[in-house]
Amino acid sequence: MTNDAFLKRIKLISDETRLKIIQYLSDNGTKCACKILEELNITQGTLSHHMKALCLENITSCKKEGKWCYYTLNKEAICDLTYFLMDICKTKENDEKCCCCGEK
Repeated sequence: MTNDAFLKRIKLISDETRLKIIQYLSDNGTKCACKILEELNITQGTLSHHMKALCLENITSCKKEGKWCYYTLNKEAICDLTYFLMDICKTKENDEKCCCCGEK
């Protein structure tokens, strides 16, 4: 992942509503837009705006069934952000271990 790609995704998920959406999908799996609306108490237009941005960056995916949209969190995209940060914190002495937690 490039610095630019990392910054774009971090800025995207730093929005409070988007972060709540990500957390909700992480805890609850694939959900219909109507359930996300109920959980977050936001308007349909607000949800559409945020979901479009998250889908464009492949942080979430959307599957349409009739008039309903079902959203799923792309956990691999979240892991990519984690791995990017772990690469930054690797020690010079041992490029295999993270200086924060010691994990590979």
